[in-house]
Amino acid sequence: MSGVGPVEPGEGTRAWDAPLAARPPRGRPERFWSRHRRAVLAGATAAALVAVCGYLYATRPEPEPPAPVTYPSQVVGVTYLGPGEATARNGSFAFAVELIARSGPQVTVERISQPYAGLSLASTPRPPFRTETGIHHKITITMKVTDCGKVPRNAGLPFLDVTLRNTRAIEAHSFILGERYAHDLSEALQVACSNDFMTPPKP
Repeated sequence: MSGVGPVEPGEGTRAWDAPLAARPPRGRPERFWSRHRRAVLAGATAAALVAVCGYLYATRPEPEPPAPVTYPSQVVGVTYLGPGEATARNGSFAFAVELIARSGPQVTVERISQPYAGLSLASTPRPPFRTETGIHHKITITMKVTDCGKVPRNAGLPFLDVTLRNTRAIEAHSFILGERYAHDLSEALQVACSNDFMTPPKP
């Protein structure tokens, strides 16, 4: 029987008989990723950790600032002990006082003086000298009358001017030493200037 019909595909020409297409070659990015995947992941992880640590450091709470050092006059005390060993001769006399720095850093005594123009003052130890915190320092104050006309007959509230310095500031502070010091100073001045005080003023 002869006739024209559909053309049958030849052997090996059907779709399921076609050979598998060859896989295209991999590009550079793909080859790089396959070779360096672990290194890339490790680097990315490290970068993320650095970023997180940097954020935490930048947003950390600020520490409390240290408390400022106290002014030296607020921690130093001066106490009157009594008359010193020197006697009222040649217009000079002595007193003993005690100085203590109760807290804070070391304090330096820069100067010791008194308010009366007719008196000179020297001290032992001689300023400047340092004090140790919590240690009682005995200071001998020696005064000499230079002009009886410029000293009071009765010292009401006499004081010592002490210049102090620490790491915070330098201050000149007046220490009132109390009634006993006022009495002893008045008595010493009267003895030193007895002739001048006893001489009646000229009309």
